[in-house]
Amino acid sequence: MTQGYLTTHILDTAQGRPAQNIKISVYTITENKKELKAEMTTNADGRTDSPILPQGDFPPGQYELVFHVGPYLAEHFPQDPAPFFDDIPVPFTTHDADAHYHIPLLLSPYGYSTYRGS
Repeated sequence: MTQGYLTTHILDTAQGRPAQNIKISVYTITENKKELKAEMTTNADGRTDSPILPQGDFPPGQYELVFHVGPYLAEHFPQDPAPFFDDIPVPFTTHDADAHYHIPLLLSPYGYSTYRGS
């Protein structure tokens, strides 16, 4: 069984706090075909309650995280006529079956940043 797993964390940099109640989808990508593997929602700390893909369910390969931020931005920034971002896709590739991959999202109404964290 592989020991690697996938986690994330979303921080609202405009308000200086974790982003709660954002739906996250993760897909595997093989031969240009996307398959939904899991969906979760962030908690009060901006994290999911458990790994998005746990140990044993995260082999090396191509993946895409999709952060469904539109509803969050509409709720927390009502002065904007409509959210600038709706979904933020983050494609990535893993190589180490036993590594922890942590992919955070730093979010504001008109910009975002992501990276491989620890």
